[in-house]
Amino acid sequence: MNGEDAFYLIDRLVAANEGAGLSDYEKAVFLGIWEGQTYFAIAERIRLSEQYVKEIAGKLFHKISNVSHEKIKVQKHNFKSSVEKIYRQQSIQVPNTSPSTLELINPFIPQQGRVEEGHLFFGRKQEIQRIFELFNSGSSVAIVGEEGIGKSSLLWAICQQAENQLQRQSAFLDLNWVNDEEEFYQALCHEIAIPESRGYMLTRNLRDKRVLLAIDNVGKLRWQGFTRQVRDYLRGLAEGSNLRLALAATEPLDQLFKDSQDDGKTSPLAGICQQENIKPWDEISIRDLIRSRLARTPVKFTEEEIIQLIQESGGHPRKLMQLCYQTYSRYLAGAR
Repeated sequence: MNGEDAFYLIDRLVAANEGAGLSDYEKAVFLGIWEGQTYFAIAERIRLSEQYVKEIAGKLFHKISNVSHEKIKVQKHNFKSSVEKIYRQQSIQVPNTSPSTLELINPFIPQQGRVEEGHLFFGRKQEIQRIFELFNSGSSVAIVGEEGIGKSSLLWAICQQAENQLQRQSAFLDLNWVNDEEEFYQALCHEIAIPESRGYMLTRNLRDKRVLLAIDNVGKLRWQGFTRQVRDYLRGLAEGSNLRLALAATEPLDQLFKDSQDDGKTSPLAGICQQENIKPWDEISIRDLIRSRLARTPVKFTEEEIIQLIQESGGHPRKLMQLCYQTYSRYLAGAR
């Protein structure tokens, strides 16, 4: 088991236990400790203070301890062995199967949060095709849908395909990690790998770049600490050939940024982004998901269970994953 596999397991167990998986910083600390790095080295790599990394590690150890059946006290010195022990706890042999051992780790993960692992991202092929067609026509795109419908995961998947599909570098900004305009420009420059700058100097530093800038939770731009100036600037960049925008929002941009309508003005971002509405999965997609996730397990849901999952979830991805997780857990409990 490598570090990514170990993190994948713990992240899903923590999500099931607490309702939310591990953060990006926790992942960086997890992988650093797994690789035997010092707190100082981890801090240098992710640009945090050593003390803050230690605090993250302490909370991480506590979360991992809580998902262990035996409540292992996880610390830095026994970190790897503890995670490996938890892995063994999660792996069981199903009666009447071959000695090769079939693992019953619940495949319906993640139950919430952004899907960043390519092998876990499911569906949305038509949406992705339409979005890249819009990019190639010179437009930017706003991905709009209700909370938990999969916008963040779709946005991440688009970034992973940007280089091949658009011949553009991708930069992903989650505004949940950004507090104000100053941090926004800092994060933007960091993700694109250009000197920290604003205004004309930022435009100049982008002159030789071709970038797809993906912004998740774009609605935060209306919070205190942000002004319309940021949106005007992004529009100006996107009007050229250097930058395309991919934005994720819970409502149309002209409704989201109502201040843009003051004095007869139009929303700068709405005016340059074509809207792609993300809808719940249909029955075919739901059945395909269930079949694909169960393919490498000894479990098969009954037709009655599948119909109930379709009806109760309404095709909402997050709710469907949670319901499937619960259904599979019942099989897991019975096998033990």
